[in-house]
Amino acid sequence: MIQRVLVGVDFSDSSRVALERGAEWAVRLGIPLIAIHVLQPPAPMLPEAQIALPDPAWLRSMEDHAREHLESMVKDIPKAEVSVKWGSPAEELVNEASPDSLLVVAQVGHSGLERLLFGSTAARVVKHAPCDVLVVRGETKKRK
Repeated sequence: MIQRVLVGVDFSDSSRVALERGAEWAVRLGIPLIAIHVLQPPAPMLPEAQIALPDPAWLRSMEDHAREHLESMVKDIPKAEVSVKWGSPAEELVNEASPDSLLVVAQVGHSGLERLLFGSTAARVVKHAPCDVLVVRGETKKRK
């Protein structure tokens, strides 16, 4: 039995649709929804052979901004929570899931180039998740 709905949100239009679909399931089943945004850590820079790590205050501000944005997106969803994590989106979503979860992701998030270089988050989630996965297509253009 599904005990919670996890929704991956990257702030794209497609992930907003995924959040709406996840909310429908959570409300219908009367279970909590957790909206998850995963920040990808910036790569360290190597100026003159010295590693320069990003400013921790800047990283915290990125995390706070993402959390505030997520909270505004779920404010009208009963039993909704937010989570902001650092890492690989697919890995973090799969790690958060358990067999009693429904994991909701958008089919398309960011640019085609990013998908080409890094693969589809949705495809990796479907392959590795320990639970059912709902892949939401998002808004599709009407065909003639």
